[in-house]
This record gives sequence, structure tokens and C-alpha cells, in this order.
Amino acid sequence: MPVVPYKPEDIQEPCELVDAIRARRGGVLLNLDRMLLHSPALATGWNSFLGAIRNDLDIPANLRELAICTVAILNGADYEFIQHSPEFLKSGGKETQLTALQQIDLTAPNSLIFDEAERAVIQLSIEMTRSVRVKDTTMAIVKDVLKNDQHLVELIGVIATYNMVSRYLIALGIEPE
Repeated sequence: MPVVPYKPEDIQEPCELVDAIRARRGGVLLNLDRMLLHSPALATGWNSFLGAIRNDLDIPANLRELAICTVAILNGADYEFIQHSPEFLKSGGKETQLTALQQIDLTAPNSLIFDEAERAVIQLSIEMTRSVRVKDTTMAIVKDVLKNDQHLVELIGVIATYNMVSRYLIALGIEPE
């Protein structure tokens, strides 16, 4: 059960904000949106910021979604994983990778399932989520496989952002649709 009741699915006000969120979501409001709408200022910033993270970054979508799914699993954010695992698959990820990710606390990423860049993204996600600080060796590997400072900055931003998202979802008890 959510800590705070969701706003109604048919909420219309504030009109411009609700329309913008629906436009980004393909016409629907998710439970997350209906919770955010308790604070129009927060919902406005969230919609703009997360819209940019999801749609405007240059980092390959498969690495972005891999990082998001890893964070979701590490934090126990089922809602986040349910929302992003289909996006990971659409971006070229495989079901076997999603299955392996669900065991990430028990084993290291398998080199037969994940390539070098994917393993680096997973390790960076683990370190940023579990201990916040990233080992120099991990950062060197990530920088080497990405070969692009923009992608490194964006990847770190994605991981940080989705740690925030998972904490918000869990603290408010937001349920999957």
C-alpha cells in the first residue's frame, strides 16, 4: 500500500503539467506520476529532468537501461525493474541478462552473458549504489570501455538519478501498475 493515496487517474489539474506528463508517457499517468502530482513543483521538475535522462542523452540506450535495471535490483525497487526491463530488452538486452542481473548480489557478472562494457556498467552501478564511492580501478575500466567523457558523465548521472528514483518509490510504497 502506498504511504499517501495516489491522485486520481483522471486528474486534470494543473492542466499544463498533467498534459505534459501524459504526453511523455504516451497518454497515461503511472502510479509514480499520480504520487508526484501531490506536489506540482516536484512533478514539474521530475518530468523535465527524467525526460531528459530517458530521451536526450547520448549514451547508448542499452547501457543506460542496464544501469537502471542494476540499480533497481540492488535497491529492491520492483516498480523500477518492472518499468525498465522491457526498455532494456527493446534496446538490445537479452532475457538471459535480466535473469543474471537478478542474481547480481550472489555472483559477479558472467563474461559469457555480458560484454566488457556491460560488466563495467554493472560494476559502476554496484559501487555507486552500495558504497557511493567508486574504486579507482573501476573508474579506469569504465573510462576505458566508454572512450567518451560525455558518456561517462551521463552514465554516472543515470545511476545517481535512478538511485533517487528507487528510494522515492520504496519510501512511498508506490506499487507497480
